[in-house]
Amino acid sequence: MLVPALAVLTSFSLPAWAQAFTITDVAGREVAFDAPVERVILGEGRMLYSLATIETENPFAKVVGWRNDLWTTDQKSFDAYAAKFPEAKDLPFLGNLTDGTLQTETVVTLDPDVLILPIGNKTAADEVKLEEMLEGIGVKIVYVDFREHIIDNTVPSLHILGQLFGKEERAQEVADFWQTEMDKIAAVLAANNPERPDVFMYRAAGLVECCGTFGPDNFGLMVELADGNNLGSDFLPGYTGSINPEQVIASDPDIIVVTGSDWTNSPDATGFVSVGPGTADDAEASRAILASLVEAPAFTGSTAVAEGNVHAIWHQFYTSPYQFVAIAEMAKWFHPDLFADTNPDATFKAFYDRFLPIAYEPGSWLSLKADE
Repeated sequence: MLVPALAVLTSFSLPAWAQAFTITDVAGREVAFDAPVERVILGEGRMLYSLATIETENPFAKVVGWRNDLWTTDQKSFDAYAAKFPEAKDLPFLGNLTDGTLQTETVVTLDPDVLILPIGNKTAADEVKLEEMLEGIGVKIVYVDFREHIIDNTVPSLHILGQLFGKEERAQEVADFWQTEMDKIAAVLAANNPERPDVFMYRAAGLVECCGTFGPDNFGLMVELADGNNLGSDFLPGYTGSINPEQVIASDPDIIVVTGSDWTNSPDATGFVSVGPGTADDAEASRAILASLVEAPAFTGSTAVAEGNVHAIWHQFYTSPYQFVAIAEMAKWFHPDLFADTNPDATFKAFYDRFLPIAYEPGSWLSLKADE
């Protein structure tokens, strides 16, 4: 009787063991799970941009809590997702680990299987020994990155989400689309080797004082991939920071690109350029604000302002897997003759139609000259 009993036990045990899996996150940590993930906390609300491409049917199905940054930095997208998935409005908001407002008691109460954090939170997590604290109650931490090292980490982060949510084939489809679009722009530039304009990225204008900008990654790298010379890379070692107005004047940019978003719910926002999906109706008001922003002393004597080469682009391209759209639009601004037939708006719509659960709405960029 022992052999049949063992056989029965094995037949029931194998499927359970087969559901165990291990991932390697972008911090290089191996994280083992004994069973499929069912309860998730998003340590950054804007992870929804990525998660929704993977868990399209209902990106909130396994989410039990999230940080409130989507609501504070992109109200239009928050409203669009909440309209389609009303349960999103009832999810508890968590604080931010990096400013000390994340309450571990809240994490414990929500009883998640995993807390997904952006890699930028790792230093703060290590300082408070968050991993050790949560391991004691069976909560795993997994790090992803769509911001700090966009080329190295975007595709691996998509695959990590695919593993966590049991949608690895879907993650591969998204990654393939991303890579194909990135390669299209690179191929045109490699074939033509155009002269590179000097570009100043004004980061979060109306939310951050002049002159916030980007270093050699994130939007700074996107500028380079669109074949512009990112001026911030000359002065900043990291992906973000500030330089003084006098340095901007001395650099005399050929092109100025402002990042903006719907920061209505951010307490620090004043006079911001509202660009992003769903903001097309705000275009004229945002264009007027853009014009006023480049009247600041740092910009008034620049070649960019004199020639009207001033643009605004959705800030949230910097923390999503949609960078290929921003690179394509900037390539059109930097090299209009080479990319006259490129249509980033149509590309973004095609991506939405194929991978996202909400309808595409235009408005993710605008130019000071309305006809550009």
